[in-house]
Amino acid sequence: MEAAAGKNPTGSSALQLWLAYPSDLVEPAIEEACAALLDDAERARAARFRFARHRREYLATHALARVALSHVHPLPPHAWSFSVNQYGKPSPIPECGLRFNQSNSMELAVCLIARSIARPAACPVAGIAANPGTADAKAGPAAGVEIGVDVESFARAEQIVPLASRVFSAAERAQLDALPAAERPDRALSLWTLKEAYIKARGMGLSLPLQGISFLFDGPQAMRFEVEPGVDDEPRRWRFCRFDHAGHRIALAVDANAAPSPEIAPEIAATGNLEIFEVRPPLGPPTRLALGSPAWFPISANSGSVREA
Repeated sequence: MEAAAGKNPTGSSALQLWLAYPSDLVEPAIEEACAALLDDAERARAARFRFARHRREYLATHALARVALSHVHPLPPHAWSFSVNQYGKPSPIPECGLRFNQSNSMELAVCLIARSIARPAACPVAGIAANPGTADAKAGPAAGVEIGVDVESFARAEQIVPLASRVFSAAERAQLDALPAAERPDRALSLWTLKEAYIKARGMGLSLPLQGISFLFDGPQAMRFEVEPGVDDEPRRWRFCRFDHAGHRIALAVDANAAPSPEIAPEIAATGNLEIFEVRPPLGPPTRLALGSPAWFPISANSGSVREA
């Protein structure tokens, strides 16, 4: 059982979020089918997990990425390869104008994909392999939309609050402390997932100073994004989204100004044209979820700034 390649359920969306559920791999045949999509190194890593629940979480996450990519580009799920930068952020091979990022918890795996509308002419399609000696096979990520996603269970919210002094900025902690005690776990969960999505989008991991990154709330429908000079970024180029699903908070970070074509930039910067798909099991046919229209922040392109050191 393998998902069909190139069966894009939308045909045009620039930004898609895909969801899968590790519990669907409890059936041995489904777990085996997911493992069959992975390469040898991924299967070896999966086999090293001591507990079955951790192995299923890993397999669901990595199978989902391959399945989702294959619904956007006509390459079979098992045929994808991946390169990683010095911090471990993956990019798909072949280079097809795609960006993806993935995250997982014990009960939910997510994969965010941003794609160009026009596919590069040199990008291989199913059944036609790139010549390993050509520039196409060696090329790293092309300029495009940088994206990040994070998912955390509601159950983790209480555990994040005690970490505030280590991971939140002074301004974030001041806002957190000003909230009633009962509201602090929810705010902490939002801050954590937003920060994770941002640093994953940057592709630099924990080399970025978490306390130099601030998500500041000016009411339920307003958020500011600020960074200190050491973060070395222009905050006004980012858009963020957060929403809840199946007992989890999901946060997205999208570099709106890095869109590879003029057709995509208005979609992401203005409306955050996001489509959400669920696959159960990960190799099953996708179902589009109607979760409303999650709000994107900052609403204004000027609602971001570099804080003075």
